[in-house]
Formats: sequence, structure tokens, C-alpha cells
Amino acid sequence: MVGQVRPSQSCQIAVVDCTFIEKSGRHTHGLDWFYNGKTQRAERGLEWSVVAIVDLEQNTGYTLSAQQTEPQLAAQTPPGTTDGESHGNRLDFYLGHLAYCQTYFPTGVRYVAADGFYSKYKWVEGVVQLGLHSIGKLRRDANLKFLYEGPLKGRGRPRRYDGKVDLTDPSRFEFVETLDGDVQLYTAVVWSVSLKRRIRLAYLLKEQNGKRSSVVLFSTDLEIDPLYLYQCYTARFQIEFIFRDARQFTGLADCQARSPEALDSHVNASLTALNLAKAALQQQQTTEPLSFSIASYKRLALNEHLLELFISLFDLEPTRIKSHPRYQNLLAYGAIAS
Repeated sequence: MVGQVRPSQSCQIAVVDCTFIEKSGRHTHGLDWFYNGKTQRAERGLEWSVVAIVDLEQNTGYTLSAQQTEPQLAAQTPPGTTDGESHGNRLDFYLGHLAYCQTYFPTGVRYVAADGFYSKYKWVEGVVQLGLHSIGKLRRDANLKFLYEGPLKGRGRPRRYDGKVDLTDPSRFEFVETLDGDVQLYTAVVWSVSLKRRIRLAYLLKEQNGKRSSVVLFSTDLEIDPLYLYQCYTARFQIEFIFRDARQFTGLADCQARSPEALDSHVNASLTALNLAKAALQQQQTTEPLSFSIASYKRLALNEHLLELFISLFDLEPTRIKSHPRYQNLLAYGAIAS
């Protein structure tokens, strides 16, 4: 379905994130302590790993799969092991979910965007091994090194690095352009110590009232346009809108079932309902970019139902009414522009 609503020559990326669902009781499958972004702390409940496809032209996300996170998995790397040596944590589960979904990716999807939690060696290495490129966000104190590109001198091991990257000083970065809001975009190819690879940076800097704020984005694709990297990471937030709309309008968090099969059916049905609404709305907006509002879609569906009811009860001629140029205005009555 995602491929059917895709505009011609549009770019799409995969987006991965998790959503926490409150759940009371003691016998529901998958109960464990998970991070709740709403309260900024770990709480007891359920977690779902969601893989979505985001269309950059439509600026809209479509859920591809939701899978319940297994309980009793380590949320972080166990003490005494490195990021690359840990086994059996939640990153393994998320990578397995991504690998399963890759078979169903639309043609041309090359990038996987995720938030800062996924900016770890195990995740990035797993994404690359799947033949994809990872896009994410780094901490402002990330351990990065400039690559040495000067002449080689003397014998011995060739020099690899040219000093540590100071993320408070972009003077050694390449300036790209100034974005909206006087945000300056810089870029560089550097070595990431934690990710153990070369990465392309998109460094965003804003100065206001004498204060500096910065964001550090990265991609494993060294040839990616830094502006496109920024656009891809910005599009990642469409998955947050999926979670919001599913909670508000399609009952994502309303399931009272306890079995894994019933929970899986309910959550995926809730997210699929959003996909169907977006697909139906896309068919009505053939010449304009998709502007999706689930509240407006519900209003359109209600108006259509009422008009059909009036036509039936008053025994009116449906063809003349539906072919009238003002018919679409009646359908859109009360709709909110998103």
C-alpha cells in the first residue's frame, strides 16, 4: 500500500522508534520496565518497536510493522562489556525487527533514521550489514577525530588522525549554507571512536542573544548531501505523529487483552487504520502534497455519510448531486486544515 500512494520520483526513508503503552495488571504478556518518553523515566508497561516509511515529498509517515518488545532484555550494555560485545539486549531485538521489515521496504529505500538512543555501535553496524545506511543524532560531547589528509612522512605506521573534534568550534568544518531561522549548516567527514567508523556530519549551529546551541547529526553514507541528511533526520519526527494520532483517534493504547496474539492484532490494526486514512486522503489530493489530519478525515467521512443518508431518505437523484461543483465543498464542511 505504501508503494501505491507514493508520488512519482519521491524519496522515502525508513524510520525506527519505540512507543510505550501503559498497562495495568500482572499477567499481560510482555510487561516490563520500559522508558516512557512522556514522563522521562522508566515505567512498568508495554513497549512496541515500530518501523515506518516516511515520504519526504508528502512529509508523511506510513507504519510498516509494529512488534512488541520482548521482556527481560537488557536495555543497556551490561557492565564489563563493550558496546560491540554485549549480547541479548534490546538493540538485538530492534535489529531483528528491522531485518524482518527490510523485505517489505519500497524500492529505493537506503536510509534508516532513528533518534539518539540508536546511535550505538551495535545498531549502526547492524544497519550497515543489512546493506543500508544509518542516520542519527550524536551527543554534543561525542568523541570524534579529524582524519589526516596531509602528506606521509618517514617510516612507520601512516598517520590517521589530525586532532580531536571540538564540537563547540566549527571553524574546521566546511560551511554549507544558512537555513531558516539563521541556523548555520556545516559538514565534515570524521572518525567516530564509539561507532568505530568514518561518518558524515551535519553540524547545525544557531547563535541567538550571545548564546550558542548546536545539534550534531551523522550518516554512515560519506557521500550524502549534508542538507539531505538534515532533511532525513527532520522527517524522522513523522513517526511521533503516527504515535500521537494512533493514541488519539484509533485506540492504540485502549486494548485490554493479555495474550500476545490479541495485543499484536490490536496495535497493528490501530496503526493500519491510520495508513488507510492517509491513503484515502491521498487519492483526493492528486495535484497537491499530502496534508493529513485524522480529525479532518473523520469529518469528511461523517459528512459523506450524512449526505448519503439525506439522498437516501429524501429519495434524491445521487448523480446530479454528486456531480454538482459544490458537492466537494459540502464534504469538506468543518474540516480543519493540517
